Amino acid sequence: MRTFNYSFLKDKKWDSEILGLVSQIHEYKGRQELYLKQKPAVSNKLVEVAKIQSTEASNKIEGIVTTATRIKQLYQEKTTPKNRDEQEIMGYRDVLNTIHENFEYIPLRSSYILQLHRDLYQYSEKSIGGRFKNTQNYIAETHPDGTQTVRFMPLEPYETPEAVDAICESFNQILDSCDIDPLILIPCFINDFLCIHPFNDGNGRMSRLLTTLLLYRCGYVVGRYISIESKIEKTKLKYYDVLEQSGIGWHEAKNDPTPFIKYLLGVILAAYREFESRIDLFDEKLSAVELVRRAIGEKIGKFTKSEIMELVPSVGKTSIENSLKKLVDEGAIIRHGTGKATFYTRND
Repeated sequence: MRTFNYSFLKDKKWDSEILGLVSQIHEYKGRQELYLKQKPAVSNKLVEVAKIQSTEASNKIEGIVTTATRIKQLYQEKTTPKNRDEQEIMGYRDVLNTIHENFEYIPLRSSYILQLHRDLYQYSEKSIGGRFKNTQNYIAETHPDGTQTVRFMPLEPYETPEAVDAICESFNQILDSCDIDPLILIPCFINDFLCIHPFNDGNGRMSRLLTTLLLYRCGYVVGRYISIESKIEKTKLKYYDVLEQSGIGWHEAKNDPTPFIKYLLGVILAAYREFESRIDLFDEKLSAVELVRRAIGEKIGKFTKSEIMELVPSVGKTSIENSLKKLVDEGAIIRHGTGKATFYTRND
């Protein structure tokens, strides 16, 4: 079995793109702390929207879906799951809430990872929660004709517990030493976690939950307010591509995690930028129509009612519908299509 020691990162020379991404994230992190002190009520409104989006997006990446209405009802505990997908969505909801509320008290150890995985499947009929894999799994590509090609062969089951212990131990040691920026260290850990693929099922969702946990523990809490999972879901082809690139030569410890590091840093930076954009939209003194007008000013090209609802979660659905109608009547925006196919464009 390969060994794991993140101390090699201390001697690695990073290109200007990675250094630039890290520097920008540090700047946004500092500004975010000021925003949160200045507008605590606004930030609280963003949290609930981000939680729902994260739960929906992370499951959607794995093909676990339900309607937007059902997602919201499940998240707000206003209904019970009616199928296997919804059972797993509820599990993700609970684990995400656990991380949001208790990240300072969840150390990175295999025992805690197993407990989080257990809770991911607490509503499921599957009996795999909280246990490492007992059969060999693999990462495959499914072709249009239904055939599959193995893209990556993870570690075997008997190697898995020791490997997870090793990546956790090395991560904690290097983090404590302060020799490596956490923004570099976290993607390397997540890349190794996915290459180990420690569970029979749920590896992708667990990797994204662990990304959130580690970012929070290192002080990067943007995921509380802007869904990182949603940004990954929207770029999932690139997500899979960089993971494949970063896994080449992994078994021989000759892989280069740079593609995945750049990708994840780009996602984090995009989340910080969106946080500033969204929080600037909020102003308690503005009417609903003026808030919607301000949100529309941030959009380029086509936009939908749902997109505006995401930008101004403090405004109810009916108020947004009325505001859009008023702006159409004013000639500020143009409505296209009907029913579910409706979208709008600015008229400036």
